[in-house]
Amino acid sequence: MVAALVELLLFSSRVARRSYAALAVPVTVGVTVVSVLAFWVGWTLVAMEDDLAGLEFEAEPLDD
Repeated sequence: MVAALVELLLFSSRVARRSYAALAVPVTVGVTVVSVLAFWVGWTLVAMEDDLAGLEFEAEPLDD
């Protein structure tokens, strides 16, 4: 909670001084986090083994 207050004070002071790094750094961190999560999900999907062998079944015809 204290860290959030310190971050808010630093952010507010930098914005008041019109330092655009105050806006760029959090946005960069957010984009990095989203990119890492997307990469992790993609890697997990690619690396998963096919475990569909037990799901083989005969298709039943549809009644019209």
